[in-house]
Amino acid sequence: MPDAAIPLILGTRNRKKGGELAELIAPPWEPNPRLARLAVQTLDAFPEMPEVDEDADTFAGNARKKASETARVLGRWVLADDSGLAVDALDGAPGVFSARFAGTHGDDEANNRKVLELLASVPDERRGAAFVCALALADPEGNIRLEAAGACRGRITRERRGPGGFGYDPLFLIPEYHRTFGELSPLVKHQLSHRARAFAHLRPELDRLIALGVVG
Repeated sequence: MPDAAIPLILGTRNRKKGGELAELIAPPWEPNPRLARLAVQTLDAFPEMPEVDEDADTFAGNARKKASETARVLGRWVLADDSGLAVDALDGAPGVFSARFAGTHGDDEANNRKVLELLASVPDERRGAAFVCALALADPEGNIRLEAAGACRGRITRERRGPGGFGYDPLFLIPEYHRTFGELSPLVKHQLSHRARAFAHLRPELDRLIALGVVG
């Protein structure tokens, strides 16, 4: 008899982010029978879930808050991430305000435009930046059971490049590849990105909790 599926809610309504998180939690290039049991849903399946106020001053704080509050309301295991762009020449901005840097939450076009405008006079050698990701897993009572983080260094281009990804991906150049995340294939991005690196830390610990019967 096959092992039962394990429900897991991803604390996002962003369709592109949800797809990326779902692939990274049980990636096809790293088969794992325990992680394959995860039955992943996003918050689209729970329209009654209110928005969590992301008012923490760190990515980790927001990830914990989203995971914990969502888990308590839904009574489910919840994995949440908070991630964003930290630009050296902007003293780490947009940081935790990445999704709403230009004023409206999720307006990628306006956010990208604002970053380019602020960096217009900054020379290429000073356009360094990092994508940062924090993950938090909460149990159905809202207790944080796992955390992980990852970062990826790159440089901000002078114009949007590539149709792929979302958010600031078309501006974020990986110098070794001479391409932005908007130009790289999803498979390559999933090996390099801040989320990929955070999940590389999270997956073994989540596997352990499933093996111990804590998650299930």
